[in-house]
Formats: sequence, C-alpha cells, structure tokens
Amino acid sequence: MPSTQSTARDVVERYLVLLRPDDPVGGAQALAELTQVTVISRSNATTAQRAAPCALVFDHIGVARVHCTAQTRQRLADAAAAGNSAILAIESERTVYAIATGARAPVPARGHGYGQAGATWGAHAVGADASPYTGKGIRIAVLDTGLDLSHPDFAGRDIVSQSFVEGQTVQDGNGHGTHCAGIAAGPAAPGAQSRYGVAGEAELYVGKVLGDEGSGSDGGILEGIDWAIEHGCHIVSMSLGSPVQPGQGYSAVFEAVGQRALAAGTLIVAAAGNESHRPESVAPVGHPANCPSILAVAAVDERLRVAPFSCAGLEGGGGDVDVSAPGVDILSAWSAPDLYNTISGTSMATPFVAGVAALHAQADPAARAARLGERLTQSAQALRDSARDVGAGLVRAPSGA
Repeated sequence: MPSTQSTARDVVERYLVLLRPDDPVGGAQALAELTQVTVISRSNATTAQRAAPCALVFDHIGVARVHCTAQTRQRLADAAAAGNSAILAIESERTVYAIATGARAPVPARGHGYGQAGATWGAHAVGADASPYTGKGIRIAVLDTGLDLSHPDFAGRDIVSQSFVEGQTVQDGNGHGTHCAGIAAGPAAPGAQSRYGVAGEAELYVGKVLGDEGSGSDGGILEGIDWAIEHGCHIVSMSLGSPVQPGQGYSAVFEAVGQRALAAGTLIVAAAGNESHRPESVAPVGHPANCPSILAVAAVDERLRVAPFSCAGLEGGGGDVDVSAPGVDILSAWSAPDLYNTISGTSMATPFVAGVAALHAQADPAARAARLGERLTQSAQALRDSARDVGAGLVRAPSGA
C-alpha cells in the first residue's frame, strides 16, 4: 500500500500559471517540458481534452490553467523563482461565488419610478435616465451565471454568449447573471417594469463562468476574460469573487491579467464584496477586485450611504475601493418564471458601473481602458462616506452638455 505522503504527491489539482507575454511559444514549451501534459489553446480545446490532465492556455491574457500534481507544481514554482523562465508565477485555483446578499425585496409595480423616464432609483441616481447616450457601439461582457435568453426584455437583441461551465449551457438557471446583465444593458423601455438598465443599446456579451448554483473557479473567470478580450469587449463586468483575510494581499496572476486587459483596451470592473457587517465589522475588498488594475466597486443605498455589507479598502498597496454605485434593493431582470427581482449586493453596483462606463465610452472615443477608468473616477459624485468605503464616489452618466 502506498504511503499517505506519496498518495498526496500524486493527487492532480488545478493551478494558474502566469506566462511571459512576449514569449508565448517559449511558455508553451516550458509548460510541456515541466508538466509532461498536453498543452492546448483555449480556443482549440475539445471537451475530452479539457477533462484530461492538461495545460489549457488562455492566449490573449497569457495564463494557463494546469492540471498537475504537487511535485509538478513545485517544478513550475522553481522555474518562476529562477527568474529566467517563460513561467512568471503559479497560484492555486480558487473557488469564486456570485456576490449578492440573498435578501429579496418586493418587486414594485410598474410606474413606481423616478425622473421623467420612470426609472428605478438606481438608474436615476447614476443619471442614466437623463443621459443622451445609450452605449451604442460599445461592447460589455457580463461574466456571471449566464442569461435567460428567452427573457422578453432581451427579445430580438443580438447577444453573443458562451458557457465556460462544464455541462451547462449559457441559459441562466440562477437569476444572478440575468439581473446583472439587465442592470448593465437592459432596455430603456422594458415591457413590464420601470427602466432598470443603464446602457440599453450596448452590444452585450454574456459569458457563463458561474454555474447555476452560483459558484465557479478562477480558471473559468480567466477563460471568460480571455474570450471577452478576443471579442474586443471594452468593458468586463464581474459580480463575483471570494473573501480575503486582512493582510492577505492580491493575486499576482489576476493583477497581471488586469494590466494586460488594459493594454488590450479592456477595462475590468469587479464587485468589492459583501462580507462587512457595519457598524460592527468591516471586511477588506475581496478577490479579484482587490487587484490595483481592476476597478473595485462598492455599494450604496438610496440615501447614498455605504451599504452595511459593502467591503472597504483596508489593505493599502491594492485592495482600495475605486468607485461606488447603487446596490441596495435593486430591481432588474430575472430568470423565468419570475422575470424580475429586487436584490442587494456589490454584485448589483458593479453592472451599474459597467453600464455607466459604456455611456462614457460612447461619449468619448478616446475614453478606453485606463483612461475610461479615470473618466469614471474623475466624474464621480462625492459622497459623505470616506474614500476607504466609497472610493471617488457615485459614478455618474455623461450629460452631453
């Protein structure tokens, strides 16, 4: 009988490997030599190849998800530590979750809205209902639990979608992804509700990276980002993540991906997390929103005060909140048969930022990637709470004035 130690060494687990961006061929060769498994590009991998021990390379962001043993992991880590390899870093793959509080509020009757367009409080607060911009020509990728493709508010819409969850289609069996897609890019005049969406004419790309149960993995998220960059998406909205402990720091792999996305013209926005219980305790911004090159989004309520659950910038050197958006009692689309739901979370705040970013990107063709992020922070409305809680403040749609 083999020893417990040798058995543990032989267990195959999944890791994230950061490759040198200027040497893709060398990276593939190094992976093949060090892991002794099949190395294949994401775009060419079959279902059978994904299931077998392999190194799946996400070409547009220079990251591989590797199935290997602890011994092989150590060889990869040694190569990264040597500093002269095409391998830059290796991390264990994390589990990530849809970031919502789970508390539901009643769905208001149609017509219970704000402003001339009868918008929800969130769409009105960010100024979407008064903006002349619609997001036309701007591509938003929503990486979440998918979308209810039969939802009447998205009927006739040209939506590009793909599932990165094994054994599941992009059809949303959870509701969270449909809710987030609705906030970011729902129609200006939905059939049965007040206006809840921000950028109703944006080109919507839906990547299912979380299963119907609301969880997924780092590898699925990275594959979705790679897909979004491949399709030229200007904004990636991620209402997902996992908690971090105080002082834990951010992922070197995701930070590099955030930087590479910006270089490719793509701004990633992500939910700060819901682990706070104010005023008793305040938790740090979670993964991957705590990466400096990813825009971290906090949630505010209808009084424009930080939500009790919203995480804060406590760490320094990354982990700051960048901007805020409505995140309490937010009405949006939902999977059938409900069609609409009102929930809370930094998950809801994040697609508001993505939608407002699309309006700014339409208004100014030069506002892309890092410059688009700067536009969001510079035009934000200052709030009463501190920057550690709400960042630069509430995102605001361009007025066109």
